Amino acid sequence: MARLDGSLLYDLAGIFMPRRCAACGQALMRLEQGICGDCVEDLPRLRAFDHPDNKVELIFRGRVPLQAAGAWLQFTKDGMVQHMLHHLKYRGDTAVGLELGKRMAEEAMASRRFGDVDVVLPVPLHRRKLKQRGYNQAQVLVDGMCQVWPLRQAGTGLLRVVHTSTQTRRGRLARWGNVKEAFQLADPGELRNAHVLLVDDVVTTGATLESCAKALLHVPGIRV
Repeated sequence: MARLDGSLLYDLAGIFMPRRCAACGQALMRLEQGICGDCVEDLPRLRAFDHPDNKVELIFRGRVPLQAAGAWLQFTKDGMVQHMLHHLKYRGDTAVGLELGKRMAEEAMASRRFGDVDVVLPVPLHRRKLKQRGYNQAQVLVDGMCQVWPLRQAGTGLLRVVHTSTQTRRGRLARWGNVKEAFQLADPGELRNAHVLLVDDVVTTGATLESCAKALLHVPGIRV
């Protein structure tokens, strides 16, 4: 019996179990990962990394001394970003997270304000949530970023020591209270004098990121 090479097996798998774009649902081409080329072009980029008065940075101003902050994509209800994040968080579609991480890194590393970052840190999940989901979606984004940006990962530098309920549908004040003192430094030494990029999948009120940043800023010489 003739042996089937890898490309033919791949094509056959694509016929019977087509991979689909997490944003629009169309079948992916062989070299596409997670998101189709058309949706990559249509991503609602905010292009805010080099603008100090962007909406995300203004959330933290006067609350926590950050070097810079910014969101990469605009989230809209039932929009493509929501569809992609749903695939990443609830359908086990890590391919879309890796692809988003790579695309985000390409823009961040070219910016004036983020380009000299040397350490990247995902917002951690509590061990209970990590066991339930099987992976941290922010870590998947970071893994994708590091495929194109030579950053040192410090995935154990920060721990989530309080298991919090979901932030979805909580009001602003409730979100702040829900994550207050939820994070704790695990190994301050590996972050000393580092310029750290803190990564999460979604920012709404900024409560989670602020709680993380306040814990990190106890490290001597750190910039966040």
